[in-house]
Amino acid sequence: MSDKEIIEFAKKTIRAEIEGLHRLEKDAIDQNFVRAVRLILDKTRFGRVIVTGIGKSGIVGKKIAATLTSLGTPAIFLHPTESLHGDLGIVGKNDVVIVISKSGESDEFVMLIPLLKKWGMPIIAITANKNSSLAQNADIVIHVPIEHEACPYDVAPTTSTTAMMALGDALAIVLAYEKGLKLQDFAKLHPGGAIGKKFWLKVEDMMLTGEKHVPVVHEDASMKQVILEMTSKRGITSVVDSEGRVVGVFTDGDLRRLLERETDIFKFKAKDIMNPNPKTITKDELAITAANKMEHYGITALIVIDEERHPIGIIHLHDLMRERVV
Repeated sequence: MSDKEIIEFAKKTIRAEIEGLHRLEKDAIDQNFVRAVRLILDKTRFGRVIVTGIGKSGIVGKKIAATLTSLGTPAIFLHPTESLHGDLGIVGKNDVVIVISKSGESDEFVMLIPLLKKWGMPIIAITANKNSSLAQNADIVIHVPIEHEACPYDVAPTTSTTAMMALGDALAIVLAYEKGLKLQDFAKLHPGGAIGKKFWLKVEDMMLTGEKHVPVVHEDASMKQVILEMTSKRGITSVVDSEGRVVGVFTDGDLRRLLERETDIFKFKAKDIMNPNPKTITKDELAITAANKMEHYGITALIVIDEERHPIGIIHLHDLMRERVV
């Protein structure tokens, strides 16, 4: 094929899948979908969603189970073949089963479905064949209308798997909304991810403490003391009064500006050249709050203070970036 033909063939494939999604939106999101949502809401108060499928449908099922779980609906994937060799032990009496099969006639379900029904397990079928044996044995059937696959031979699961994946996303998101899932709840379920860190990582978890790291000079300190303290501790120092409370800060940027306008900087004391409106933060605030404050004011570090404004730590933008908070 020519370059132009390759591009057109790829676009044709995508258009076929888009058409399948349009058909899914129009025909599959109906009262049966609503019934499935309400059944899952009811069953997952005490149980889980068991998702099963074979082949490409199995791969889709694993993704659906993972998405449900990540959005607050407990779910697990059950391989239909392995289920007959011991894995059925994961199924509990309060669970609900989602079976995914385009044809609805997969041999692997011949034994599994009757067993599930014998145990009284409610079954939600996601299938393109509403007259299949799977559909006839399911409590709820979500029909995914697929006229043809994007595959030129109408064989390889393409349009069907895309549609079923989208349907699973729709289920997971509607369920999350119905359960009242908030972004903070999502973060708790993803503590290792960037989103999670933004909602649980606090300044206390990130700040440096101790004399070795926390820059402090007295307001009557000489310019030499200020520069030594600032340059040895990442370009910033806090300035404290006689009671040890932060009354200002001095940064390398302040030093450059001072050098531009003064020829003799060593005549000054800390209180003469400090910024009297220091940007600070407390240890109990979120690390993302510190990052946002730094971005807003165009600074790279914040002095961490206690309730009495004593300096107890310092938090740096580079550390926040390393932890992927920003």
